[in-house]
Amino acid sequence: MAIGQAFLGLLEAGPRHGYDLKRAYDQRFGQGRPLAYGQVYATLSRLLKNGLVEVDGTEPGDGPERKRYAITAAGVTDMAEWLGRPEKPEPYLQSALYTKVVLALLTGRPAAEILDVQRAEHLRLMRELTRRKVGGDLADQLVCDHALFHLEADLRWLELTAARLDQLAEEVRR
Repeated sequence: MAIGQAFLGLLEAGPRHGYDLKRAYDQRFGQGRPLAYGQVYATLSRLLKNGLVEVDGTEPGDGPERKRYAITAAGVTDMAEWLGRPEKPEPYLQSALYTKVVLALLTGRPAAEILDVQRAEHLRLMRELTRRKVGGDLADQLVCDHALFHLEADLRWLELTAARLDQLAEEVRR
């Protein structure tokens, strides 16, 4: 996700300090991966430079002055355009896992073991996401569902590849 776009969306509700933006971002979109403060202020600096946000005011703090940021008209326009653009579907036409399977076959290693280890890891993550989903709010449930659906598709691919492993080995050896 584009952090700058998320900041613009959060600022549409009203001006905020960098710390408040970080907290709101982490709460809504962080999902266990909070933003570093350096990333917050680097993003705000870029948005300022591009005229998408402005400093709405400053307040004295324990250290440097605390700046409050507000979205500009150009930022609102940019946000609306970004929301209106569809995201490019990202099919995994050459995934790292496919590469591992082919290289295992080429080098005489057990490709089925690679698939088994990956299947176990997918199932472990699916159990973790299911637990998180059960205890989460609606936003967390939707994020987990998205990930679970992708993992289910990966599992189908793993099963199909395992079923076709002998055939793939023949093709790779040619």
